[in-house]
Amino acid sequence: MLTLTYEYKLIPNEKQIEVIENTLRVCRAVWNYALRERKDWINSRKCSVNACSLDKEYIIPADQPFPNYNNQAKQLTEAKKTNPWLKSVNAQVLQQVLKRLERAFTDRKSKKLGFPRFKNKYRMRSFVYPQMLKNCLQENQIKLPQLGWIKFRKSRDIPDGFAIKQARIIKKASGYFILLSLQLDVNIPDVPFHGHAIGIDLGLDKFLATSDGELVERPHFLNQLHSKLKSLQRRLRNKKRGSNNRHKLNQKIARLHQKISDTRKDWQFKLAHYLCDQAQSIFFEDINFKSWAKGMLSKHCLDAAFGQFITILKWVAWKRDVFVAEVDKNYTSQICPKCNFHTGKKSLSEREHHCLECGYKTHRDIAAAEVIRDRGIENALGHSVSENACGDDLTGALPSQKSVKQEILNVSSRISRSLGQHSLAPFGDAGSDR
Repeated sequence: MLTLTYEYKLIPNEKQIEVIENTLRVCRAVWNYALRERKDWINSRKCSVNACSLDKEYIIPADQPFPNYNNQAKQLTEAKKTNPWLKSVNAQVLQQVLKRLERAFTDRKSKKLGFPRFKNKYRMRSFVYPQMLKNCLQENQIKLPQLGWIKFRKSRDIPDGFAIKQARIIKKASGYFILLSLQLDVNIPDVPFHGHAIGIDLGLDKFLATSDGELVERPHFLNQLHSKLKSLQRRLRNKKRGSNNRHKLNQKIARLHQKISDTRKDWQFKLAHYLCDQAQSIFFEDINFKSWAKGMLSKHCLDAAFGQFITILKWVAWKRDVFVAEVDKNYTSQICPKCNFHTGKKSLSEREHHCLECGYKTHRDIAAAEVIRDRGIENALGHSVSENACGDDLTGALPSQKSVKQEILNVSSRISRSLGQHSLAPFGDAGSDR
């Protein structure tokens, strides 16, 4: 099963905006009520056996079960009979709010996440329609429950053969958006290792270096607008809480944050396409970028958004039939790519790789990228290979690689016809900020 998510900007009228805002308010009330009910039940079981709190105590019967999704969904159905405010919102939308809360409690234990938080009007920004009608789409309009036919900016066509399974309405600083989940019943095999391979080394001095000797500067997206953002946040400190002026200033700050985020994502998509133009196989290190975001350079790491770039690179590579894989990150900057000599640990101030064994000199990030490429080729082929053993017609290629590649190309051509062709603008100079 192939699942895609397409995002479009909505163009609602005034009545539809009122319905969307009312839906967000009701969803927020349901979330907060359900979360309070769960917290009260948990707190009622925390009292010591031989003592009670002098301040307050939660009195809930001992035989009352935990308010999970099933129990709270039944209570919601009963509450809708006497509460017309809850009736104004689609029933499945409110059920999805409870499912989302249930998933948050499940992830709290399995993924060791924090306790779910109560939502104010700025935190509850989306809701989901889990089921869609078959003929809900007509040109640049989509039919949604209680909203009717609503216009959207059709920036790209929906592929042929895909069915719309669900829709999510999101409120952002720049307006309302809709995320359409599309599904097609087809199985696509993984892209095999083939063609010219490159390794990429990510860092803060240079955003990335490739094994082909190319260095890409790191754009400072946040720093470019940091002074303006700092000025707005300083003004926000003097605004009265709950006032209209504070609300307007909050919206202005949110639009600035979204501008930074959109600019960063657009640049990373162009860089991913540019890398896919250069090679048919890409290798990178298996780095835990969350740990990078907790150190002294956390602000710069979060501004660079390495994790987001890797996710974008995997997606673009899959669509363009480019093989992508991770390699071991250990000692990539301490090994000479030419003679495998261990040069020792380098300080951050050392930006040049100089092997005393063979005399090879280059930028340290380029040398690390070459080591990453060699490790990736070795892992893909299953044995040690020379530098040029990475093509279909070269020594060291897999015996069945051509037939497998032809099969994946046949399937990919079918999907490409459905998804449409992508216009790939040139990435530009490596040293220019986008």
